[in-house]
Amino acid sequence: MDCLLDRLGAVIKDARLKAGMTQEVLAKKLGVSARHIINIEKYSKKPSYSLLFRLIRELSIPTDKIFYPEHVNDRHDLECVITMLYRCTKKELCIVTSTLIALLVDRNT
Repeated sequence: MDCLLDRLGAVIKDARLKAGMTQEVLAKKLGVSARHIINIEKYSKKPSYSLLFRLIRELSIPTDKIFYPEHVNDRHDLECVITMLYRCTKKELCIVTSTLIALLVDRNT
């Protein structure tokens, strides 16, 4: 578990950079100081559960990347699609599902 927590700062930093955010911008969005974000990313400070939850959501971090790093799929494109699906409405999910079914049926014919 300590190894996992030691990686947490790197996972958060990587996700923040991919989101194109500075530590200051992320801190402001989360209502914490930039120093707090720096401490988490650089010095392995452990965030509270509440802050971890907000970090995961704000940065669209796949939870498996944090809780099951040994199972993380190296396909970043798949992670992005899954994250986008979580943001869809029921109507949008229906459209996506129908589109995927059509693509798969077409591929198999």
